[in-house]
Amino acid sequence: MIPDPAPEAAASPAEGPLPRHLLPDTATIDGGRLAIGGVDVLDLCAEVGTPAFVYDEAHLRARCREAVAAWGEGATYASKAFWCRAMARLVAEEGLGVDVSTGGELHVALAGGVPPDRLVLHGNNKSEAELDAALRVGVGRIVVDSFDELDRLERLVPRTAGGPRPAVWLRVTPGVEAHTHEYVRTGQEDSKFGFGLASGAAAAAVDRVRSPRSPVELVGLHVHIGSQIFALASFARALEVLAAFAVPLDLPELGVGGGLGVGYVDGEPTPSMTEWAATVRAAVRAAGWPEGVRIAAEPGRAVVAAAAVTCYRVGTIKQLPGIRTYVSVDGGMSDNPRPVLYGSGYETFLPRAADAPRPRRVTVVGKHCESGDVIVRDGQLPGDVAVGDVLATPVTGAYGHSMASTYNKVPRPPVVFVAGGDARTVVRRETFDDLLALDA
Repeated sequence: MIPDPAPEAAASPAEGPLPRHLLPDTATIDGGRLAIGGVDVLDLCAEVGTPAFVYDEAHLRARCREAVAAWGEGATYASKAFWCRAMARLVAEEGLGVDVSTGGELHVALAGGVPPDRLVLHGNNKSEAELDAALRVGVGRIVVDSFDELDRLERLVPRTAGGPRPAVWLRVTPGVEAHTHEYVRTGQEDSKFGFGLASGAAAAAVDRVRSPRSPVELVGLHVHIGSQIFALASFARALEVLAAFAVPLDLPELGVGGGLGVGYVDGEPTPSMTEWAATVRAAVRAAGWPEGVRIAAEPGRAVVAAAAVTCYRVGTIKQLPGIRTYVSVDGGMSDNPRPVLYGSGYETFLPRAADAPRPRRVTVVGKHCESGDVIVRDGQLPGDVAVGDVLATPVTGAYGHSMASTYNKVPRPPVVFVAGGDARTVVRRETFDDLLALDA
């Protein structure tokens, strides 16, 4: 157990209890103990073990419905944020389309019952096999990203002829740099994605796709400027820049991508999907797009991030006087690589004392053989945190499970959906034998 810190005149806001808005919608606290979806989190961890991703199913459904209310039939879930068959079924039930960017994501979507015509295929380097699979099942839209991809489509489409020409969007990079981490910016000219506007590549792509010999039908343009964007004006600026090129084309559809930011720590803003949609629609009207243009958007993080907490077990507490206190848990960069990749910040708390002050400054680290294996660099916990405690990080529903690895041969955690007092494991925990399953 870590000794209590020295008394202070007043606790800073960071030392207070975890802000409730960072917890999933159905979270309740009774006697300090956290429950989600009517399921006691400590009891759940005793049953399924740690680490574990715990998702509030009601929260997921509520955000899906918010997306549909904001974007109508253009609401399209970005599967890269979090994807498994159970999520595919849920998204399909709630009436969203799905953005997939690899053959694997496409395979899971179909296995989960997503109608093919509700799928949008993305990707900057789609293989011939991926394109062939998409054409054969009849995905709704293919977002063309390069001239090489057009070459592949021209070879493939005649093999699957017999129906209408496949509908495509062209992805355009407008030269707008969103205020976010450089690794998740995608709208600037120096990007691996899309056809550049300033270079003339976008115009050349339009000419090629609209030629009489083209085997595909151009129905829209797509623009995506990055991820974790809080400044809604960035979306408006991208549409303003794109308009001079796009409006004269008189296309019936416009894909505005995703990237809406989500607050991970106290004090970060979280624009709603409703606000985002209103900003985009106002920008589209102001730029002169036709009144009836169909707008599609691809929220991912905004749907799933705050729906989950990740639960760990504390195994070691190492206090370095005058330097820092390390709290080591049984997961780490293999289940949440975002802090290592992007320097992302998270809060941390104890589910046994979810409403307690958190006066102790700690660094929460994982069990991997890397000094950079940090989950929360500057976290706050109750002073009595002890070896054996369950420790949780909130807002981990996006890009945790989906980016997880088996580094150091640590099996990946399970995914558990909770709702109405019941818990169901939708992705089981990997075993040591699973680690050998692909070995020759």
